[in-house]
Amino acid sequence: MKPSGLGVIGLGRMARALLLPLLDQGVIPRDQVQAVVASADSARRLQAELGVAVGRDPAQAWAAPAVLLAVKPQLLAAVAAGAPPPPPGDDAPLLISVLAGVTLKRLERSFPGWRCVRAVPNTPCLVGAGITGLAWGDDLPAEQRQWVLDLFAHVGVVKELPESQLDGLLALASSGPAMAAVLLEALADGGVASGLPRPLALELALGMMAGSLKLIQEQGLHPAQLKDMVASPAGTTIAALRQLEQAGVRSALIEAVLAAAERSRALNAG
Repeated sequence: MKPSGLGVIGLGRMARALLLPLLDQGVIPRDQVQAVVASADSARRLQAELGVAVGRDPAQAWAAPAVLLAVKPQLLAAVAAGAPPPPPGDDAPLLISVLAGVTLKRLERSFPGWRCVRAVPNTPCLVGAGITGLAWGDDLPAEQRQWVLDLFAHVGVVKELPESQLDGLLALASSGPAMAAVLLEALADGGVASGLPRPLALELALGMMAGSLKLIQEQGLHPAQLKDMVASPAGTTIAALRQLEQAGVRSALIEAVLAAAERSRALNAG
């Protein structure tokens, strides 16, 4: 199955982070995309920004053989109420949902007759460095599954997971970039507090994080190994690490990921 068109219901940040690189790479031709948003002003702005058809009437988007559902989870019931039933026959259309916390069972109940995929991408998809977790409905044919895998592979790493693990992936990989941004900003603030000009402090913090990640990845290090490589007895680094432990930074990060996962589960329960 290679859909000849893509409908997009909702064009928020996540949908645009997925769609822009796919359009720029020519994976999905712009003239084969039909998107729908709530307001006329948003439709005009996004049509100019993306170069695809954007309107307010969802009928054409729902008519596509594959639909990306990217509204807020709280709007699921209202969107489902306006979705037409798919045409009868074996060639059922494909629904790819990026709604946080909304399970496959709930999607299949809300959109009867559709073959459903639950996708959990993250914002770095925008630059081809994303992570996407995928869980499948039971009736998804192999060719549709492969098309979805290939689609998300164009924007980063793809992980096929049991659905029970998607809340954890969302918390770590999808919410994680915001946590990483807070850490980066805080490190740069520390540089400023130490007397560095802010632009230089941010440049150094960003370069340090990028270089540290590259070292861990390329040499296959456990993070604790890099920590021990840098921290010498009675030195500056161990003094800094002591402050982090006293402040409970490690525990705070663990609790932040757990809070995000619990919120994802709560969204489905709601």
